[in-house]
Amino acid sequence: MTYYGKTVLVVGAARSGIAAAEFLLTQGARVVLTDTRDFEALAPAIAPLQSLAQESGELTLQLGGHKNEDFRNCDLVVVSPGVPLALPFFNESRGAGIPVIAEVELAARHLRGIILGITGSNGKTTTTTLVADLLNAAGLKCRAAGNIGYPLVACISGSMPEDIYATELSSFQLEAIDKFRPFVGSILNLTPDHLDRYSGFEAYIAAKKRLFLNQKASDFAVLNADDPRTLSIAAEVNSRPVLFSRHRELEHGAFVRSGKLFFRDRRGEQALLALSDIALRGDHNLENVLAACAIAILAGAAPACLPEAVRNFPGVEHRLELVAEIAGIQYFNDSKATNVDATIKSLQAFPGNIHLIAGGRDKGGDFTVLRPLVSERVREVVLIGEAAGKIDEALRDVVETSRASSLPEAVFLCSRRARPADVVLLAPACASFDMFQNYEHRGRVFKQAVLELKKASEAGGSL
Repeated sequence: MTYYGKTVLVVGAARSGIAAAEFLLTQGARVVLTDTRDFEALAPAIAPLQSLAQESGELTLQLGGHKNEDFRNCDLVVVSPGVPLALPFFNESRGAGIPVIAEVELAARHLRGIILGITGSNGKTTTTTLVADLLNAAGLKCRAAGNIGYPLVACISGSMPEDIYATELSSFQLEAIDKFRPFVGSILNLTPDHLDRYSGFEAYIAAKKRLFLNQKASDFAVLNADDPRTLSIAAEVNSRPVLFSRHRELEHGAFVRSGKLFFRDRRGEQALLALSDIALRGDHNLENVLAACAIAILAGAAPACLPEAVRNFPGVEHRLELVAEIAGIQYFNDSKATNVDATIKSLQAFPGNIHLIAGGRDKGGDFTVLRPLVSERVREVVLIGEAAGKIDEALRDVVETSRASSLPEAVFLCSRRARPADVVLLAPACASFDMFQNYEHRGRVFKQAVLELKKASEAGGSL
């Protein structure tokens, strides 16, 4: 549709909502931007939109809460991923026959170029970032976007047919797609997550599987052969399945053999790189590299370009990020470990002697599944946030636990008890919204606390 003179309701004034509103204003739309937060909280983000509206389109702000009439009196609703579609306001739009779409759906309708869609319970950001690096190293033009922090709709201006968009997608974004069709779609893994928003695990999986909703036989589905839930999807998609595995050889896909990564398709088999080329910690990151290589090759990257790009890939901020080593103790920031399975993968990346900082807003996770690894590898758990009591109940009989009123206090407590060769690890197994703006904010607070410890140590002060 064209938007000139149309009324479009944008629900949620976070990054994707602001970007959607900006695009719509440039198209001459009457944009109604609604959010539960008030003007004071949103003023810095909204100011550029107010300036833009003086030149193009019209902007109405409905802040501090939503109004039913806004959901009825519009031509289109664009919803931000943080806003649950189960809110009764959306029934007003549906009842009036008004389309409700995600920001990524809006973007896909106008973007020129190829979209690569990457989702999964864990590893999305690392894989998306690596795919973009691999394709750019191969001489192609790729931008990482989507749930990674750069809205896909912001890529529309200046987009060209030869452009490629490595797009991280959350289940929330996929709930509200309609015609969104990635040339390559990938589900990296499926483990329970966001059960505070979904009726159950199967509903969460169903949202993820929408990634393949509009794919055709000329498209590709990259799936984890080592995860039974993702492997089963291969028989359901209309596109061509391409698998990746770190445990077995594959007829078509990326796999490991004799210390090397290989990719095999109908043209034959090619060695890509050695395991020693991968600097990232953990078996889960090996899976991310396998998936990224498969996606990049399907998108046109020459296999010979991959090894150097993988060797040079430093990892992503807030994902098993080494912040500092102080007095022989390493401090790792894995603030992106926002669910139980991500924390399991984080713990598996270290042989032991871990001081774990966990807690935050519970997403419906089962913390008892952490018990075997915690008992085997963790010296202590320092708990923060709303879920501290629930996690304590799940773990206190297998490990020493304590509580801290803030993340800096948790870092300090760990530093006092840790010994040389130990690891202090932030891997919360929870969302961040009880104490922080998002997981990035939580990670920055952790890093600042660690760097202050480092500064004190270098100055000769006591920790």
